[in-house]
Amino acid sequence: MEKTFIMVKPDGMRRKLAGEVIKRLEAKGFQLLAARVLSMSRDMASEHYKEHQGQDFYAGLIKHITSGPVLAMVWQAPDAIEVARLLVGHRNPLKAAVGTIRGDYASISAENLVHAADSPEAAAREIELFFPDVKYDSKE
Repeated sequence: MEKTFIMVKPDGMRRKLAGEVIKRLEAKGFQLLAARVLSMSRDMASEHYKEHQGQDFYAGLIKHITSGPVLAMVWQAPDAIEVARLLVGHRNPLKAAVGTIRGDYASISAENLVHAADSPEAAAREIELFFPDVKYDSKE
């Protein structure tokens, strides 16, 4: 079993798609370990997206992620990181396959509904940031 971090972004929350994200993950066999709704501060957003600092899209990314509440979650499943990324779809909704969350519900890159950790290192860092009481073990 592997843990991963998944977050419904403010656009997904505004569009009331959190339930759809949860439904798809549960249908795929994922187990929800932790969840919380919060509004991210600029400091937390900067820490979460620190690998993108200096990129031309960074300011817009921070503005978007702090524009409303998010649903932060820790999920567990076999190969959770890879499978979750496949379920979420390409970060550019125009390239996301039909049947993926972004392919079915998103239409612009700046508002692509959901974030999913892209590596065990990212999952560990993101889980620690949002859920300091949840222990991350890449494989359990």
